[in-house]
Formats: sequence, structure tokens, C-alpha cells
Amino acid sequence: MTEAHSQRIDKSQMLEALGDRSLVFVGLMGSGKTAIGKLVAAWLGLPFFDSDHEIVAAANLDIPEIFERHGEAYFRAGEEKVIHRLLTENTCILSLGGGAFISETTRQEVANTAISIWLQADLDLLMNRVMRRPGTRPLLQTADPRATLAALKEKREPIYALADIHVPSSKISKNHTRDAVIDQLAIYLLGKSE
Repeated sequence: MTEAHSQRIDKSQMLEALGDRSLVFVGLMGSGKTAIGKLVAAWLGLPFFDSDHEIVAAANLDIPEIFERHGEAYFRAGEEKVIHRLLTENTCILSLGGGAFISETTRQEVANTAISIWLQADLDLLMNRVMRRPGTRPLLQTADPRATLAALKEKREPIYALADIHVPSSKISKNHTRDAVIDQLAIYLLGKSE
């Protein structure tokens, strides 16, 4: 964030308005939830968690292994428990896995304890990002990953649209997206930007 930009938004006012609520990033795989979540957490001085990383730590298996050994339903049930724990134990910045917000239980948990931020991205940007690490995306282990991601996008975006704040994931830079998130959060919390 540029020094001028960060000085125009009063971080202490934002933290006071946020209170004990967390910020939760939602969106499709590749939208930048983890990268932007870490940047926003650093700016606000709050701890950052990634629900997928926490699930891996709890299960002592990586996500593709969990899907292979136990199936998606098992993974989703564990995901709900991990998200509940993170949101009730901490005021934090939390990045959710792409399918987590689809759960009504998780959406209600987020609504009760946090402000949700949807990072929106077009299909080309998402594909460019997810294909950098294709083996880590179990839902894309199909004959046509682009068609699979397009179908997920069509199915999930109406649910992501329920998030409190919507911010486009920038093709320019992570810092550009972080600044946009902070601007939208300032509007949401304080009724103003810059």
C-alpha cells in the first residue's frame, strides 16, 4: 500500500468499528483469498488463518489425500468444524476454501461473527492462477479443468454474491486488490473511503 493511501484511512477507526468481528474472504480457487487475506491482516495487525491449511494440519493429510481417502462430504464436515473453531476462538482474517461458503452452516457462522468479502475474478484469471499448481486442486482433476471451473463458477457465484462486500481481484497487483479491499471495508465500516 502506498504511504499516502494508508494515511488516508484511519486504521484505528476501522479496528474499533470492526470490534470483535473477523474478516472472511470467500471466492473461487485462484481468486486470491489467501494472498490478499495475508496483506489485509498485516495492514490491520490481525492474525491470518487459511481454512484449508488448518484442515491439513488437523487431519495430517493434504487436501487431495483427504478427498481420495474419505471423499468430499467428509472434507466439508471437517471444514465446518475448523471454521467454527477459528471464528469463535479468534478475531482474525480468515481465507475460506472455495467451497466452504456454499455450506449454509458456514454462511450462518460467518454472518454471526464476521464480515464476508467476496474476491471476484473472471475465468481466464482463475485458470491462469490455478494451473500454476494443478495437483493441489482435487476438484479440477477432470478431463477438462476449464469446463469444470466454469461450472463451479456458475454454480457458486450466486452464493458468493451473498457476501457483505464484493471486490474484483486485480490483474494489476496484489497490492491493488488489497487497497480496494481496504477502501470497501472503510466504506462498509465507516461510511467513507479515503
